[in-house]
Amino acid sequence: MKNLFLTLVIFSFFSCKNSTTEKVSSEVQDSKLIEVFKASENNFPNISVHRGGKGLVNYPENSLEVLKYVSDSIVAIYEIDVAQTKDGQLVLLHDNSIDRTTTGSGKVDSFTYDELKQFNLVDDYGNETNFKIPLFSEVLNWCTNNNVILTVDIKKSVSQKVVIDAIREANAKDICVIITYDIEQAIGAYKLAPDFLLSVSARNDEEFNRLLEAEIPTKNMLAFTGTRLSDASLYKKLHDYNIVCMLGTLGNLDKSAEAKGGELYLKWEKNGADIMATDRPFAAYSAIN
Repeated sequence: MKNLFLTLVIFSFFSCKNSTTEKVSSEVQDSKLIEVFKASENNFPNISVHRGGKGLVNYPENSLEVLKYVSDSIVAIYEIDVAQTKDGQLVLLHDNSIDRTTTGSGKVDSFTYDELKQFNLVDDYGNETNFKIPLFSEVLNWCTNNNVILTVDIKKSVSQKVVIDAIREANAKDICVIITYDIEQAIGAYKLAPDFLLSVSARNDEEFNRLLEAEIPTKNMLAFTGTRLSDASLYKKLHDYNIVCMLGTLGNLDKSAEAKGGELYLKWEKNGADIMATDRPFAAYSAIN
């Protein structure tokens, strides 16, 4: 049912375009996510799972297995981290080193991918699993086949262009959002991928105004409003431009909800947050769905 739901969400708006003149084949078509993620709509997932899933026993972050595990239970989008190995392979890994999340030690860019395969992933509690650091390509393939949406955090060991090229090669732009953290990254990503949906930092009016001045179309924006609750006026301003707002509840806000109750997620949603980026995906999903 979940995969069917996402399939309908992502692709349903194309079903009524039979009478529309087809675009010239040479024209680049926008990612389908640009149409799905609009504040005026309400048919996109309202949970973003940090690092694919954190704090789950026997399911390490940034593993293909954790994506499969969480997506079996809830409808969500998944934030993942992409790094690059010594031999140029793109893999899922958050840190510069493999020490915290694997049985090995050293910087990821000092290993070839074949060398990384000798190590096993460990969960957040230090439990060793049989899982391996996954290739970005295999994650893209699985997510494309299962209509699972990713927000892609590009680490310092790899360029935006390399990651965007990999997404294009996998025909996966319809399930990928590129994460940017500042105006320079947003401008760079838009120049490389004007047909992609971008997660842009809009934590206040000043940041949002700089994005507007950069002439990045608002249709390409999904606004990350930070890890602190913003005033409702910021959410309203973003909504006036039909931009979806993502609040990072990971960290202190998640801790507050754990201590005081899941109704806080509903309160933040009412304040204007459309998507909760969380380390507590099951609790947050249950609270607001």
